[in-house]
Amino acid sequence: MEFKDNIPIYLQIEQYLYRQIALGELKAGEKIPSVRKLALELTVNVNTVQRALQQMNDKGILYTKRGEGNFVTENTELLEETKQALINNELETFVQNMNRLGVEKDQLIPELEQYLNSEDEK
Repeated sequence: MEFKDNIPIYLQIEQYLYRQIALGELKAGEKIPSVRKLALELTVNVNTVQRALQQMNDKGILYTKRGEGNFVTENTELLEETKQALINNELETFVQNMNRLGVEKDQLIPELEQYLNSEDEK
């Protein structure tokens, strides 16, 4: 994983784990890798991973079983809200980038439809 300099690493780790959950790579009730394993995998400090996991615990996305590790919540409503937040974030970035390119709000859907149609033809 490559980290951006302008965003704290623990927040990027959170986003990485949120994506894994949203994509179904980490499922409701599933144990996530240990703090040490994540730190090695992401090549970051253990404390940085611990901070990210603590944030996710505080938000209810993860829960800890003493002596067993961290698990993804089984609250499907919360998981769906988290997924929708990721979608909204991607859409916000997309709209901002299109605005910078001079694409107005009323042109977004036709441009997107044109792009999707051209992708279907490939």
